[in-house]
Amino acid sequence: MASSKTAPAACTGLALLAALTSFAAVASAAPAERPRETVLKLVAEIQRADYEGNRVALQSLYADLEHFTADEKLASRVRYWRGFALWRRAINGFNESADPKDLEHDLTRAIAEFKESTAKDPAFVDAKVGTISCLGNLVYLAMGHADRMRELIAQSSPLVKELQVSSPDNPRFVWVLGPILWNIPPGRGGGQDKAIESYLKGLEASRKLKGSVTDTLEPSWGEPELLMSLAWSSLNRAAPDPNAADQYAHSALALVPYWHYVRDILLPQIQKAKAPAQP
Repeated sequence: MASSKTAPAACTGLALLAALTSFAAVASAAPAERPRETVLKLVAEIQRADYEGNRVALQSLYADLEHFTADEKLASRVRYWRGFALWRRAINGFNESADPKDLEHDLTRAIAEFKESTAKDPAFVDAKVGTISCLGNLVYLAMGHADRMRELIAQSSPLVKELQVSSPDNPRFVWVLGPILWNIPPGRGGGQDKAIESYLKGLEASRKLKGSVTDTLEPSWGEPELLMSLAWSSLNRAAPDPNAADQYAHSALALVPYWHYVRDILLPQIQKAKAPAQP
């Protein structure tokens, strides 16, 4: 009789132990999954806020990602997307004529994040792409201050040369390189035609790569941006082509219908250029 009374208790104890062990395994696995899921959601929100021109959201999302900078598995990409949020906050700020000091602050902090990303993963090209663009925008803000401009160009040039060798077909590098080519005289290998030619090659590369990036923490943007730049370039080249600009702008909006800059700023400029001259 004694054994018949103790057997159920022993079974119950084993069942409880199994349940607790199972719960502990789930609990220990959950933290490894949850940070990544949260970061992915924040990254999606950052990209949408960029296209929407929502600078307030970009600042907030940059701060939200800080909680994940200590996760060694995610740190490099978290740092990249923090830098991306500030980079795009500055770019959108240029469209709104924001305070230059505010823009400089965002770009400087973005560079710091990109450098942290590179330190975590030296082979990660896109962090260097972001750094090049931020330095280029700082050069623009430093116009009229020759020493400061030279200092910034000296930081950017080695990165540009490195990626021209290692990653010339990266669509995001091509996009960032475009404004540099646009402002280099044709006699030195640049010019408007050279920039447009580069954008077209980048667009082709971007379309070939479409769908090849399955991890959404990895940057895969580029096609809409290249279409936007082709629209802007077609409109602003020495011999403007508003019809081509209109086609490129609408192609960009077909991919990102809520893109504030293209829809509300660039497209009206194109339509004005297309309108018949008024007496």
